[in-house]
Amino acid sequence: MGTVVTIIVLVAIVAGVVWLVRQRTASQARELEDSKAEARRWVERLGGQVLNLVGTDEASKQALADAAERYNAAGSQMEQARTAAQCRQVTETAYEGLYYVRAARTAMGIDPGPELPPLPGQQRAGAVSEERDVEVEGHSYSASPDPSNRNPHYYPGGDVAGRPVPAGWYSEPWWKPALVAGAWGFGSMMLFSAMFSGMSGVAYADGYADGAAADGGGDYGDGGDAGGQDFGGDGGGDFGGGDFGGGDFGGGDFGGGGFDF
Repeated sequence: MGTVVTIIVLVAIVAGVVWLVRQRTASQARELEDSKAEARRWVERLGGQVLNLVGTDEASKQALADAAERYNAAGSQMEQARTAAQCRQVTETAYEGLYYVRAARTAMGIDPGPELPPLPGQQRAGAVSEERDVEVEGHSYSASPDPSNRNPHYYPGGDVAGRPVPAGWYSEPWWKPALVAGAWGFGSMMLFSAMFSGMSGVAYADGYADGAAADGGGDYGDGGDAGGQDFGGDGGGDFGGGDFGGGDFGGGDFGGGGFDF
């Protein structure tokens, strides 16, 4: 009798484990499908803007070129996405592209539509608040809160290789080498200090030390997530539903002004 009871208990345990595994697998499959659907939706929305907007000046053309680059990157990521985390990366890339679309529309004098939820590190980095011209190691750089033929390169603000880069328009995309390499060059400390020292509203208002402190005091050799920021939290929630997921951004405010995704 005792042997029968033991067998029944073992069978019940095995059945329970099998049931739990199946439930977990089904849950993961649903999560993956939901993540894929969300990613495709944002990639399509970004694509609609990239394919339908044409820049009218250097700044808007450059911003749309950057948006197109993010669109292509998102499409490539979408083809390779096999997990929910990878799908969230696709969504993040599409978000970044929409920031460049917004910049292009601003440069062309078109209503950019409702504000986007902040990117990770964006608020900490701040934004360029005044015209600034500097020379570092014999090379001239400039920054401005507004687009122009002189400052046609936009950055939405956020962390690049572990350092906060303020949102604004720049004479050249000096942060891109760090995006590729994952670390800043030796001259970057002087550039940050010269470019942003004393500028209100940026992480480096009182010099490079403040910017480093904002990032926890690390050095420029620190690696960082240059292109991939975590949007699974607030960004995913705000973007995925409510005003931005449908209503205003999907066909409301944006739809009336040629911003229909």
